[in-house]
Amino acid sequence: MNEQISKPQSPPPNYLVFAILVTIFCCQILGIVSIVFAAQVNTKWNAGDYEGALNASKNAKLWAWVGFASAFAIVIIAFILSAFGIIAGLSLDAFDF
Repeated sequence: MNEQISKPQSPPPNYLVFAILVTIFCCQILGIVSIVFAAQVNTKWNAGDYEGALNASKNAKLWAWVGFASAFAIVIIAFILSAFGIIAGLSLDAFDF
């Protein structure tokens, strides 16, 4: 019995826009990793590697979210450290008001 693998209807999302935005605004290194995986999605899809395209799509999304989360964590940590610095300065009368 010959079983043919049918081509799915459409390629998985490549998350290229999300990867570029993460690269520009958040974390450049992780964004570039996401861009590389996003660029592989359509190439693998057109070559007939449907599983590889799906895997590249998942990796592009994962690395874009990791880049976004790391930038968000850095902003939160910077805000907390700044708040502690202000509180410490006020408690030591370091500011002349």
